[in-house]
Amino acid sequence: QVQLVESGGGLVQPGGSLRLSCAASGGIFTVYTMGWYRQGPGNERDLVARIISDGTTNYGDFVKGRFTISRDNTKGMVYLQMNSLKPEDTAIYYCSAALPYGKNYWGQGTQVTVSS
Repeated sequence: QVQLVESGGGLVQPGGSLRLSCAASGGIFTVYTMGWYRQGPGNERDLVARIISDGTTNYGDFVKGRFTISRDNTKGMVYLQMNSLKPEDTAIYYCSAALPYGKNYWGQGTQVTVSS
């Protein structure tokens, strides 16, 4: 089984920055499409950012230009650098791994709270 563990969440002031990390284990990491999703109170999980195995990325409309997703295939790590954070970014952030044959895995989530 693929295991995903997120870290780096916390409380930050508006305009501040956080860096989330996701550690993947239990499979062939280099072929996975990795993603970050978030879920605020009462909402569905929405795409934040996604990165395929060759480094190609895409982003949700509300975070593009502020957030950057990256991966280190030698370490099995995925990162989300979040800058210029807004109160609307407050949510639980989940790491996702999509395997080539369609199987999808999720981490347990990490809380990000943006507040003065």
